Formats: sequence, structure tokens, C-alpha cells
Amino acid sequence: MNRRVLIAFLFASILLATPRLSSALPQQKNSPTEGFLARSYHSPTGETMQSRLFVPPGYDASQKYPIVLWLHGASGRGSDNLAQISGGNFAGSHVWTTPQNQAKYHAFVLAPQAELTKGWARPHANTPPVSIRLALEILDTVEKEFSIDPNREHVVGQSMGGEGVWAALSGAPERFAAAIVLCGYGDAVMIPRVVKVPVWIFQGQADPIVSADLAREWVARLRRAGGTPKYTEYPGIGHAVWDVAFSEPDLLPWLFAQRRESN
Repeated sequence: MNRRVLIAFLFASILLATPRLSSALPQQKNSPTEGFLARSYHSPTGETMQSRLFVPPGYDASQKYPIVLWLHGASGRGSDNLAQISGGNFAGSHVWTTPQNQAKYHAFVLAPQAELTKGWARPHANTPPVSIRLALEILDTVEKEFSIDPNREHVVGQSMGGEGVWAALSGAPERFAAAIVLCGYGDAVMIPRVVKVPVWIFQGQADPIVSADLAREWVARLRRAGGTPKYTEYPGIGHAVWDVAFSEPDLLPWLFAQRRESN
């Protein structure tokens, strides 16, 4: 009998704990496209990339706004201009757009979409991927169209998009004020170009896709080179570390407190 009571108690504890874990995350109740403009970019060299852009409510062109460049995971690939902000990519694209967070930070969110057969980065090749180049070109167009603060541009990505963050930081040194990386690492050749950027790295200890050992070694390399990355590793969590990371209470205050030094 005592064993049954113990099992029932543990099961009830899990059920009670689960809502608290996800309560800080945005809930996908309405359409994921709500508040996001659909856009299509055609590059001077003939490529096309779809994207979504969230414009802060009450946008005032006389003010300067921060922007978050969101790089989706592999499930966000395609050309529907939807997958990169829905499903497993919902929290990472929408945590910035909740009314509570918009009231504090008034941030734009840019969510480009890599094609189905492409990724954001090839972490073991010293070549700039087309997808990252296009994403940065789209960011350039948003800068020209809207009143974006060039000292408060941030890049965030998960899984495949985490690798993309390192490619973006490497391909555009000194552009971004800060970055958030979830289960993604880079290549040693990138370190001199990315080491000075404030970065918060999240990793699941039980991740079967991106090994925690690889993440720890990457963090160690950055630190040996003089970097000061924040590193959070969750025991028992697998690849979907975003289910926990985006509920961190210090995440948004930390990110939006970062500013790039003016050149």
C-alpha cells in the first residue's frame, strides 16, 4: 500500500510541476502568424527567401527599436512561410512578442525561412552558407525600412538554427549585440570572430542529437580564447531544450540589456 501511495504522489507531483515549467512560455492558442507580416525577399543574385516580420504595436519611426533575428530548427525549413514560427519553433519566435514582453522591450522579430533542402550552417566547413547570407541581407532591408537600433541587434537559434547563430556571428563580426544558442555549436575557425560576443548557450544533458560533451568542449574553447559565454545545461533534458530555456526568467532581461559598442 505504501508503494502505491508513493507512486501516486510522484505522479501527482509531475502533473503539478509540468504547468509551472511551461507557464512562462507563450501558448499557441491563436494563429502563429498573428502579428507577423509575410514577406518574400529576392536577392540581387537571384535567390528567394521567405520571412515573417513582427512589428511592435504602436511603432514610432522617431524611436529606435531592438530586433531579434530568429533562426529556426530543421523542422522550420520549407517555403510555406509558416513552419519557422509554428510547432516546435513557436516559443523561440513568439516569446519576444507577448504583450508583457512587448510592453518592456518593444522588439522587432525577424524570422526568415531556410529552404527544405538547405541548412543555416555547415559547422565544419569554412564557407558562408547561402541561407545565412540571405538572412543577413533581409535584416539589412528591415534596417532600411524601419527604425532599428544597430547597437541592439540580437540573434537567437535552436538546433540547426543554433549552428546558424555561430555562422551569423562569424559572417558578420561585430554586428550583433548578443546571441542565444540552444543545442548548437560552431567550428574552431570561427572562434576569433565570435569570441567577444555575449552569448548564452543552452544544452540538454541527455541530448541524443547534439552531445553535451560537444557543447561543453565548445564552451571550453570559447573560454580559453578569452570569451565569457553563459552556459546552462539541464540534467535529464534531451534535444528539445527550448521547452525549458525560453521560460528562464532572466533570459529576456539579459538579452535586451546587451548593447553593441558603437564604432
